[in-house]
Amino acid sequence: MAASIREKQTAALKRMLNFNAPPLKNTTESVWKVLIYDRFGQDIISPLLSVKELRDMGITLHLLLHTDRDPIPDVPAIYFVMPTEENTDRICQDLRNQLYESYYLNFISAISRSKLEDIASAALAANAVNQVTKVFDQYLNFITLEDDMFILCNQNKEHISYHAINKPDIIDTDMEAIMDTIVDSLFCFFVTLGAVPIIRCPRGNAAEMVAVKLDKKLRENLRDARNSLFTGDTMGTGQFSFQRPLFVLADRNLDLATPLHHTWTYQALIHDVLDFHLNRVSVEESQGSEASPAGARPKKKNKKSYDLTGADKFWQKHKGSPFPEVAEAVQEELDTYRAQEDEVKRLKSIMGLEGEDDGAISMLSDNTAKLTSAVSSLPELLEKKRLIDLHTNVATAVLDHIKSRKLDVYFEYEEKLMSKSTLDKSLLDIISDPDAGTVEDKMRLFLIYYITSQQPPSEADLEQYKKALVDAGCDLSSLNYIKQWKAFTKMAATPANYGSSGVKPMGLFSRVMNTGSQFVMEGVKNLVLKQHNLPVTRILDNLMEMKSNPETDDYRYFDPKMLRGSESSIPRNKNPFQEAIVFVVGGGNYIEYQNLVDYTKARQGKRVLYGCSELFNAAQFMKQLSQLGQK
Repeated sequence: MAASIREKQTAALKRMLNFNAPPLKNTTESVWKVLIYDRFGQDIISPLLSVKELRDMGITLHLLLHTDRDPIPDVPAIYFVMPTEENTDRICQDLRNQLYESYYLNFISAISRSKLEDIASAALAANAVNQVTKVFDQYLNFITLEDDMFILCNQNKEHISYHAINKPDIIDTDMEAIMDTIVDSLFCFFVTLGAVPIIRCPRGNAAEMVAVKLDKKLRENLRDARNSLFTGDTMGTGQFSFQRPLFVLADRNLDLATPLHHTWTYQALIHDVLDFHLNRVSVEESQGSEASPAGARPKKKNKKSYDLTGADKFWQKHKGSPFPEVAEAVQEELDTYRAQEDEVKRLKSIMGLEGEDDGAISMLSDNTAKLTSAVSSLPELLEKKRLIDLHTNVATAVLDHIKSRKLDVYFEYEEKLMSKSTLDKSLLDIISDPDAGTVEDKMRLFLIYYITSQQPPSEADLEQYKKALVDAGCDLSSLNYIKQWKAFTKMAATPANYGSSGVKPMGLFSRVMNTGSQFVMEGVKNLVLKQHNLPVTRILDNLMEMKSNPETDDYRYFDPKMLRGSESSIPRNKNPFQEAIVFVVGGGNYIEYQNLVDYTKARQGKRVLYGCSELFNAAQFMKQLSQLGQK
């Protein structure tokens, strides 16, 4: 299996931390060094390398660039920062203050000639030219969250958000700047991937602007043969030795319902209801584990953070599972763990019996072996216990939200709206039911109804809905924007088709309903998902499999390797693609990511990566829609 983007970016970082030489396998001696990064650098490193891994690579200290740092004169310093004005100024200041023995400057994205000259003149003035050992452009300006998922940035993400791209009063120069930022990161992504893609995009929106700029940037780099980043040794190791990947640029406006959708899979639920970003989730936990009597004041909450990483096998296996399955799986893990723990306790008690009992002596010989194996499996057991506790806490926190907000009801109802199946109760009932969900949940449900309806509701009906929403305490500014959007998009003629999804309730939970379970699931529906493709997945399927479809036939085709020639005359690739990258300009979510993962699982030998300019959950997206609606 070719290396994933996560492995590639991690390898690039490790190389950088080893002074840009490939890390040696057998040497235990590593040079002690200091890592200086800015917030961008921190966001790139933190999902990929733990503090322990940094320490193993000889990083004793890791500090932010813009903090007060004490001089450590006999240690080399590795800088990993964006090439911004203030960062280069600060580096010059470090050189003047002679903070470190030597400086390895790594820029996350390519640094301009003029800024390099500033650093050079500062080094000259500070008489530190010899100490600036190396200067590198790393082309790592993107954040990898999963083996097959990346986002562009976490800092300043409001500059390239859906709101920024779609605000009505945007001026051309701002739009250019946003597009350049996105293209710079995508360029870094392809350099790290080691592949030149074939680009497809729809016409007449932000995605097209990104495609044109990216095509130009890749082309210019390929043409400059001496300095091309896509030649020689890096290309040979690319994943795509024979075939180039397909790069599909989609625009968020093609599907506004999915980001608002209530979801039912574990990872997407965590992102929706808890505070989850850059693979770290924060959970409020109540003090004391005993349940407080009904009606008692809730105890003071404190926050706990957990990292959900690639090393966590339970997470890797279940992040895409429907929540009820996750609850059962946590319970099973807990039961097996308890059985193992009891075994260790039992052995201990037998070992304590040495002197008193003749029978015990004969048991000793085979028990010694058992005890040895039990002791050697202790670290493993403790790690297992840590993961079980982590998922018990996270899943319980999610379950509290599901129960208090009736999220299962919302999820089922929205799935029916999106697949145009018959509804079992009226929308007004849910909106006006004070127990069903928060104000935001009601608004999300209504917006999905509005976006997916073939005919917009009549004025009279709309007034009635609006009144119910306002009575429930909703802010209607997001609806104003969606109304304009719907009137404006050509999609209004053909509403996005969400596939015939279906949710079958499977009776209530069997195993989890047992009284011994951690999770009190009564009253929550056990919904099972049927596979269906969301609009983004469907577009990818058409383009990857070369299917003819009115939706995608008009998509533009760019091949940066072809030096000249108009779009129509470019010889096109006719075979289906094996590898593809889908990128959503304007923001993405875990629901689409999961949908693509499921799509790929069903197809042997295909690989799909998902990327987006920012990752938002429904609450953050609603906020952007409301801001747009207030203009």
